[in-house]
Amino acid sequence: MTRFYFYLMSLLLVAHHLSAQTQPAQLTTLPDVIQQAQSQSVAAKRANTQQRTNIWAYRSFLAQFKPQLSLDGSLPNFTRSYIQVTQPDGNIRFEPVSYNNSILNLSLSQTIAPTGGTIFVQKQIQRFDNFIQNNTLYNGIPFGIGLAQPLFQFNPMRWDKKIQPLLFAEGNQQLIESLEQVSLSATTLYFDLLVAQVNLQIAETNRANNDTLYRIALHKLDLGKISQNDLLQLQLSVLNAEKDLASARQTAAVASLRLKTFVGYRNENSGQSAPLELAIPNQIPVFEVDVKRAIDEAVANRSAAIGFRRRLLEAQRDLEKARKNNGLNATLTAGYGLSNQGPNFGDIYVRPQNREYVALQFTLPIMTWGRAQAIVETAKANRELAQQTVEQDKLTFEQEIFTQVTLLQMLRQQVTLTAKADQIGQSRYQIAQDRFKLSDLSVTDLGIATQEKDRARRDAILALRDYWQAYYTLRLLTLYDFETNLKIIVMDKVK
Repeated sequence: MTRFYFYLMSLLLVAHHLSAQTQPAQLTTLPDVIQQAQSQSVAAKRANTQQRTNIWAYRSFLAQFKPQLSLDGSLPNFTRSYIQVTQPDGNIRFEPVSYNNSILNLSLSQTIAPTGGTIFVQKQIQRFDNFIQNNTLYNGIPFGIGLAQPLFQFNPMRWDKKIQPLLFAEGNQQLIESLEQVSLSATTLYFDLLVAQVNLQIAETNRANNDTLYRIALHKLDLGKISQNDLLQLQLSVLNAEKDLASARQTAAVASLRLKTFVGYRNENSGQSAPLELAIPNQIPVFEVDVKRAIDEAVANRSAAIGFRRRLLEAQRDLEKARKNNGLNATLTAGYGLSNQGPNFGDIYVRPQNREYVALQFTLPIMTWGRAQAIVETAKANRELAQQTVEQDKLTFEQEIFTQVTLLQMLRQQVTLTAKADQIGQSRYQIAQDRFKLSDLSVTDLGIATQEKDRARRDAILALRDYWQAYYTLRLLTLYDFETNLKIIVMDKVK
């Protein structure tokens, strides 16, 4: 009869506790949060903005190798003043001037990347109006072609054609890495909230269970089946459970706000004030990762691998620049065309005269007191440093991937073991609770069972957190989805 009474009392208290709880909100899954973060988060938008900057910068680089049509000049170019005029006897007179000297030049130019030179075609018209003498003159170049070619100089265009495509590819991969970093950050925040919610559930359950057991203990005390000390211990457990519940609610509220803020909820309509009930992602994907395959994919996909080649090229470029800029520098300028002048505009095109010019300008350092050699030797040392740094970074790069692959395999086993431990802990606690109700277990043993049950539950969630963080870290390090055996790509949205 006594046992039946305790069972009935327990069922009534548990039923009252369950009826007082509100219905849970719709569960939000980890893929939902990641998808939302990649489309709405500030971090994702910033990554896409950086990608657009990268694309337009590369298009600007490509445009400089195409023909450039430009119109320049001074129109009008009016002057009214006094100018100094030296007389034959050496005296100075100031004569009034009032004129307009306008000029327009239309040119089509094309850079020559292999040599660093520029070839151009031009058409020029000049008009001079003397308002004091009331006359007008025209001067023009109906057609002209020219060449400006640096000699023995550093050619930046030749190096840009090697380095800029690498910078562009590096920027493209950085976008993918940034979005994968968003996935990893969202996963971390997701599990921060999930752990907080699990702790809140544990606190609520413990508060309800301790309250139920305390009420049962009061009746057991009346029947002489429990000591006053055990009753006080249960009462203390109720108070501690209340304190833990308040702390768990605060932690869950903060974690929820951090996740919503990162993911991109901005107002009430988008869910900023709505509660998030997270689903436990305990269905982990099953796939094998070969370390060599992971390293190969990382080398093929990661921006860091592209950056290794770019950094070596930049170091070699800087060395060549130091050598050529501190030696003989010359520029050859040559042109051919037609030109004429006259009082009327049409006179420019009537029997124009040949127009030719050739100029060679050069600079040769003779005495620099070792400055040129010091600059070259510094560039050599920087190149060697870049080579050594890249080699070290490559080793770290491969080691990081190896560590992550082995960690993922180990964490998959941890998820399985902690899930089993969680089931055992829950079952053991239920048995301990039933035994206590039947006066077959001490309060101390019941407390131990409670602690082990809670620890097993938290360990299971933490193991899932570690696994999913390792999963998305491996995606970030390789930019490869081993679950689907596909490279991770992002479509170009810039038109």
